[in-house]
Amino acid sequence: MTDPYLRVENVVKKFGPFIALNGVNLEVYPGEVHALLGDNGAGKSTLIKTLAGVHRPTSGQLYIEGKPVDFRNPRDASDAGIGTVYQDLAVNQLMSVTRNFFMGRELKGPLGTLKMDVMDKIAHDEMLKIGIDFSDPTQAVGTMSGGQRQTLAIARAIYFGAKVLILDEPTSALGQKQQMEVLKTVKRVRKRGDIAIIFITHNEIHSQLVADRYTFLALGQVIGAGKAGELSHDEIRRLMAGGAEMKDLEGELAAI
Repeated sequence: MTDPYLRVENVVKKFGPFIALNGVNLEVYPGEVHALLGDNGAGKSTLIKTLAGVHRPTSGQLYIEGKPVDFRNPRDASDAGIGTVYQDLAVNQLMSVTRNFFMGRELKGPLGTLKMDVMDKIAHDEMLKIGIDFSDPTQAVGTMSGGQRQTLAIARAIYFGAKVLILDEPTSALGQKQQMEVLKTVKRVRKRGDIAIIFITHNEIHSQLVADRYTFLALGQVIGAGKAGELSHDEIRRLMAGGAEMKDLEGELAAI
């Protein structure tokens, strides 16, 4: 087994008296999909924002390739190879695929003119690498399917150096066909072998289709973890719902 690219050690995040993360541990390996699951309020959003440099841990430590890091802002996290694709995708539907791909990082010539031909080719080729073939990178993003937009955001993150790709609910609000497009893209990225993927989802079926490892959060704490082959479908559902708390609820319902 290779060493983890990213390691989270005893991370605590407090907002005043509220403890959002309470001693979280996590290891993320290249060439694997690590599903991060939990109900609303479990701490998933706080954790990924901590990994992305939006929040700084109150205590604990993050490591990249075994070396301690301190992300003071999202740029620090990006420079360390953390690429985050949020649910809103950060795309402008009126702009072209290429302009979205290079948003804020445009390639310019000596007189400041944009190298559109070069950028068009890069955008086309990078999306083709992970499974989306389209003939016109000048088309507006608003004409693409939801699954294609997700692929655009993923390809953009990888091209600009992501070694850990954080996908925040990438299949939510999509139809079944588009969900499958996204899951296929995730599997293609995993197949590269050099990128670690953190896959946040509320859909246990989707997690089981792509995940190699699991970590389950509840009330800011890790309540379970394991490899895909070690966890049954029922165990995954139970841990997603909060572990022992779910067992108590099932017992109450069975007694009615």
